Amino acid sequence: MGWSLQLGTFAGIRVQVHFTFLIFLAWIVVSGLVAGKGQQVVLANTAFMLALFGCVVLHEFGHALTARRYGILTKDITLLPIGGVARLERMPDDPRQELWVALAGPAVNVVIAAGLWAWLLVNRPGFNLAAIDIANAPFAERLLVVNISLVIFNMLPAFPMDGGRVVRALLATRMDYGRATQYAANLGQAMALLFGIVGFLSNPMLLFIALFVWIGAAQEASMVLMKSALAGIPVSAAMMTNFESVTPLDSLDHVSQLILSGAQQDFPVLDQNQVVGVITRADLLKALAQKDAPSVNEIMRRDFPLAHASDMLETALQRLQASPCPTMPVLQNDSLVGLLTAENLGEFLIIENARHQRPALLTQ
Repeated sequence: MGWSLQLGTFAGIRVQVHFTFLIFLAWIVVSGLVAGKGQQVVLANTAFMLALFGCVVLHEFGHALTARRYGILTKDITLLPIGGVARLERMPDDPRQELWVALAGPAVNVVIAAGLWAWLLVNRPGFNLAAIDIANAPFAERLLVVNISLVIFNMLPAFPMDGGRVVRALLATRMDYGRATQYAANLGQAMALLFGIVGFLSNPMLLFIALFVWIGAAQEASMVLMKSALAGIPVSAAMMTNFESVTPLDSLDHVSQLILSGAQQDFPVLDQNQVVGVITRADLLKALAQKDAPSVNEIMRRDFPLAHASDMLETALQRLQASPCPTMPVLQNDSLVGLLTAENLGEFLIIENARHQRPALLTQ
């Protein structure tokens, strides 16, 4: 995720913090000092927020490590002001696996809350959960209440939050995965409207959560529908076969002329008929702005996804989306036979949709 600062790598998973989270922490400190609270109170509040988001990170690790049991890796975990996001390479195809992955995050908060509860029962005689004042309670009691709140909030059926994913997984055991996703997405967007109304009337933070849920539900539903539409179709059916290529020794002026003479934006780089790189329009424009424009060899991307013509579009799309390179060379018998991009995939879906809507001819 852009504009993020990496904190470190734990259990093989990169953990990073978005710059908006740092602004959020700074706002807590500044607003506390402006309100006349002492430095000790401000530091205590800041420490509590860091502990809270530490629980959020552990929550996301619950998802990530459970997904790893099913062979699904996690790209990274990012801290945002509204919580954390674990970017899995993909969601499990088996609804039962998705159910466990979704439940694993809240389960971590249940364990933390249970541990804090046990500690308070032993060390705070007369401890009463119902009597806790979240604004003025001691550190451990506040953290207990927050973890219970995280469990309740995350289990709301607002897809793509954990509760919404649980709903989708349960529905998918009884119906087609695409229909289950659509139902869960509709429910999630209804919850987002409710969050938005409540946020507008009382808590502005809920407005941000409502926007996140609404957009997330729409994107997830769109991705699942696309995945369903591409199922069983080989890459060869959608790849671009009329394309130009360049060599590592070509000048950037030559690549510029190729862009101007056609609709192609990115170009595979061939060396002795082997694909060694991809040069993109964005990288070309950046290089042309330099005083001494380098050659193709100096700016081409060497980390790019590859597909074979017989691969299924569904899996090729996953690799394409996971890569920062927007163009995927397609091979057949080790020779370059096509290119796959998000744009020509979109065109393929539009054409296929039009074909399926065409009325059948009547025969006598």
